[in-house]
Amino acid sequence: MAFVLGHTLSMKAMHGGKAKHETIDAHKMAVLLRGGMLPQAYVYPADMRATRDLLRRRMPLMHKRAELLAHIQHTNRQYNLPEIGTKLADKANRQGVAERFPEPAVHKSIAVALTLIDPYDHLLRDVELCLLKTAKEHDSHTLYLLRTIPGIGEILSWVLLDEIHDIQRFPRGQDFVSYCRIVTCARESAGKRNGTSGTKIGHAALNWAFSEAAVLFLRANPAGQTYLARVEKNHRTGKALTILAHT
Repeated sequence: MAFVLGHTLSMKAMHGGKAKHETIDAHKMAVLLRGGMLPQAYVYPADMRATRDLLRRRMPLMHKRAELLAHIQHTNRQYNLPEIGTKLADKANRQGVAERFPEPAVHKSIAVALTLIDPYDHLLRDVELCLLKTAKEHDSHTLYLLRTIPGIGEILSWVLLDEIHDIQRFPRGQDFVSYCRIVTCARESAGKRNGTSGTKIGHAALNWAFSEAAVLFLRANPAGQTYLARVEKNHRTGKALTILAHT
């Protein structure tokens, strides 16, 4: 029996019925599959699912750690203190940060935040070490090639490798950028565009990865900065010519 994985969010025919139970849902899916209209999801290889799940589990840990670091910076600005001036992400730069705040309650709040960051650092190091080992076992060559792209480091290369898996599963480049939520889909009726649609369809992790890669690419790549400045200049020139043409 052929295995088909349906995309739940895309199967709009499953929703809105007056009655809904397993028999009706099975009949609707069978009709959609027979007519070639069943939205299908990608069946990820079984031997790579555990690594992908671990990589996704790393994200909330990193978010919690980032929230603690942001809390310290916001509190420092709230009390109009001089900028800390060092990266709190490094453990060596956190010494004496709590002592900057004279009030005992604020001092204690910052000390608690600094204490909570240490376990997250330890957990993230263990998770990343495991991810590095398993990612090399899956496809070390592709992982190395991804690291050669300016702006893509260890974390982004793992995300791109584990979330894309096989780029050949996308028949067109347009399908890939849509899957990554890099472009928006137009909603049109009678030749008139009325906003966008499908904002929840696609992969949020890849959207984050490419957004981060674009920023890091421009930060450490003078050639990319020059190209972006040239594009912005041409865009402003074209916009000015369009305005002059209409006036």
